[in-house]
Amino acid sequence: MTPLERAQAQMDAPGWLLPGPLVLRLMLAALLAVAVSGGLSAWLASRASEREAVRRLVDQQTEEVEVMARLLASKIEQSQKVLRTVAEGITPQMLSSPSSLHWLLQQGLPAVQFFDSMQVARQDGELRVNLHSGRLEDAANLDPAERDALRRTLSDGKPLVSELVGARTTGARVVFTMPLRREEGPVLGVVAGALKLHSQGLLPPSMTSPARDDSRLIVFTRDGTILAHPDAQRILGSVRDEPGLGPVYAQWLQQAQPVAGRGTTVVQPAHIVSMAGMPLPQWLVARVTDSSAMLAPLEGAQRKVWWLAAAVMGASMALLAVFTLWMAQPLARLCQSALQLAQGGRTDSIVWPRATGEVGVLVQVFEGQVQHSAHEREQRAQLEGQFQAILDNASVGIVITRQGLLEVVGRQACQMLGYGARELQGRPARILYASDEDYARLGARVQAEFVAHGAFDGDVCFMHKDGSPVWARVQGRGIQAHDIEGGTVWILEDMTAAREAQQQQDWGATHDPLTQLCNREAFVQRMAVLLAERSSRAHTSALAAMDAAETEGDGVMLFLDLDHFTVVNDVAGHDAGDDVLRHVARLLESQVRQIGWAARLGGDEFAVVLPGCSLARGRALAEQLRAAVQTWEPSYQGRSFTLGVSIGLVALDASLQDVPSLLNAADMACYDAKRAGRNRVETRHARDASVTSSGRMALGPV
Repeated sequence: MTPLERAQAQMDAPGWLLPGPLVLRLMLAALLAVAVSGGLSAWLASRASEREAVRRLVDQQTEEVEVMARLLASKIEQSQKVLRTVAEGITPQMLSSPSSLHWLLQQGLPAVQFFDSMQVARQDGELRVNLHSGRLEDAANLDPAERDALRRTLSDGKPLVSELVGARTTGARVVFTMPLRREEGPVLGVVAGALKLHSQGLLPPSMTSPARDDSRLIVFTRDGTILAHPDAQRILGSVRDEPGLGPVYAQWLQQAQPVAGRGTTVVQPAHIVSMAGMPLPQWLVARVTDSSAMLAPLEGAQRKVWWLAAAVMGASMALLAVFTLWMAQPLARLCQSALQLAQGGRTDSIVWPRATGEVGVLVQVFEGQVQHSAHEREQRAQLEGQFQAILDNASVGIVITRQGLLEVVGRQACQMLGYGARELQGRPARILYASDEDYARLGARVQAEFVAHGAFDGDVCFMHKDGSPVWARVQGRGIQAHDIEGGTVWILEDMTAAREAQQQQDWGATHDPLTQLCNREAFVQRMAVLLAERSSRAHTSALAAMDAAETEGDGVMLFLDLDHFTVVNDVAGHDAGDDVLRHVARLLESQVRQIGWAARLGGDEFAVVLPGCSLARGRALAEQLRAAVQTWEPSYQGRSFTLGVSIGLVALDASLQDVPSLLNAADMACYDAKRAGRNRVETRHARDASVTSSGRMALGPV
């Protein structure tokens, strides 16, 4: 009995099917997966919660030390402002009058009471006042460090915040100095104020309390002297002896980091250390936290989570085993039905099991896929027929290439090149060219065009199957924009006859060699013929002719002048400018060749003639041309350029009897567009053509 017959017999047999080895292996794998995933999830959750707790502690500590550093910096700044107030109250005459200076410092300025001691010295260094706790003392009792701070301020003429003065805890203090001067004049003297280290103006004892066993807030100087500590015995000690903080401080010194800046936090195995500094004076604030003590509550919670996870995993594994056995029955029948479908059985003879839940969904999916596949095959056949009809009936050759291979070739392209309908399918594109050099040269040209314009538009010489040359105008665009590697669609128009005409001697006399458009002389000749034909059919009155031009459509002429074209020439060079002119000429020709013709009048000026076109349609086409030039952004030498075009539109009515007057009217309309802001379309009627070209020149260059 074959496996399919055995499966069919099992499906027809009543009762449950015995689970096979595959189901048992899947059950074992699922149980192991539950155990591993549960354990891994619990471990990841534990680690994630620990990292989140550390992250929050780090953010909290970093913010705390930053705030404390800013607070201390503001205290220093406030002390300097108070001292500046005292300095502003001291006049130059007081420096020569000790009695008035004594009175001012003892009674006249309340701001003096902010400091524990104050000194005033003249420019020559003579100490005029030495005030300690409101009492005058002899100048000889002044501490050398305080005297040095006064001298430095007299010398530099700048305010100063000294390092820590005094070796004992009770006498430690910080000295602030402020130069005395008259506006921006020379320094006349100096005033100094000292604050005790643990005064309310600097580091009050309440700042580091209450003390916690698991965390310490410490303030210390750049050289490692402790200024504030929860343990009073550690004040004026070395920060290098602090557990956790000592190594971080040593590393900070080794890296020579600046004192001021944002807070930084270092996570160690046993401590979390956060530091922030302030520039004046060069002090640092640190918070040292015992990480094990902080994370102890989290570890207890994690143990509970582990026990809960183990219980959940055990229950889940038991339920999974039971449900796997139960689910094996419809799943086995589904697998057998799917096997029958895969072996090519008739879809109408397959009996899908009726079930709910996931198996029921899979049954619906299988049935839906069967219907969808049949529908897709029908749609694909229709699309292939439609696509083939387009390829067979298109008036131009259509070719699709990818990675150098001809994926799709239309009937017109095959006929143009002399091949049968299937001869080019899947062949290398190289066979369409006379030599490897021609193929490589065209590839480089296509690549450059796609880089500059995002598309290709040009004449290409192919090789006919019989070896003769075939010239075609080729337009190529990526199936996906600007992605030539993802496939390219090519439109081919046979230009062999036109190319042969170009070889004639008289063709070069009437066409511009750069853009292949009619030149100015040919334009004048063709327009003269057109105007003569229009004149012979003119109406009896000029008014009737004007009405016909507005309604019935005698034709229009567009005068186009590129905006900002000189920028391309100046920045990217004349070769890029020539490429722009060629591309604009191609754009004009492709847009109007069904209803008119284009010419290059010279420089960056073009003309478009639309015989039989109404004025409204001419305006719409002019706007279309303007928008096409504006949206095109060529790229040369790695730089993109934005161009515009100013267009003047003139109706070909009976009032315009000669080409010069027509050109003048169109030129003046273009000038109106330039004067109105460029990159726009302006219309002039024959009755408005009274403004002459001399009038334009009188207004200056455009």
